[in-house]
Amino acid sequence: MQDEIRIITDDASGELTEKRSRFIAQLHPIHSEEEAISYIEGIRKQYYDARHNCYAYIVGENASIQRFSDDGEPSGTAGRPILDVLLANHLTDCVLIVTRYFGGILLGAGPLARAYGQSAALAVADAKENGLIGTLLVGQKLVVQCDYNYLGKLQYLFSQNDISPLSTLYEETVTFTLPVENSKLFSLKEKIKEATAASAKTEDGGGIRFIKQGQKTLLYGE
Repeated sequence: MQDEIRIITDDASGELTEKRSRFIAQLHPIHSEEEAISYIEGIRKQYYDARHNCYAYIVGENASIQRFSDDGEPSGTAGRPILDVLLANHLTDCVLIVTRYFGGILLGAGPLARAYGQSAALAVADAKENGLIGTLLVGQKLVVQCDYNYLGKLQYLFSQNDISPLSTLYEETVTFTLPVENSKLFSLKEKIKEATAASAKTEDGGGIRFIKQGQKTLLYGE
């Protein structure tokens, strides 16, 4: 997997009209190729009277699965432009489908490809405007246990390093569970050691994928 890629966390859409043809773009999060296929079939049933339902999706570790379809449009004028929008925005684990209602006027290959690409881009823009795009990171759960004397110092340290605890447990000691990128794990452990005079205990809690979305941090797939 790339060090940093982006996903959407909810549905987004966009629409344009070109020479009376209507292009309806819908962007949807997925976790598997099966989910992509199921969503596409659902859209085809919803827009059963449309001329074309063209799509692209990317899913899997390292964005290994990339598929697209022109669904009867001239080769290269629909599915590929849609996929290019996903790639240009570094998006994965999503499907983008553009439904076309033919308006009776032939567009030609170039204008047709631009229409599909522009409508797809509108759906991505909608996701951006509504805060639906997050950064997907690979790392570890780091469990940190400390005395209350160091609570403030650690909270400040986490804030300075843009880390939001997944949970904080207040018992005889304080226990934080943190999502930490692999590349930052060693450095953070050293900073924790320094901030607590080596009194805090740290334990790796296993590999995770997590989403950074503004100030929020969410485990991915849970």
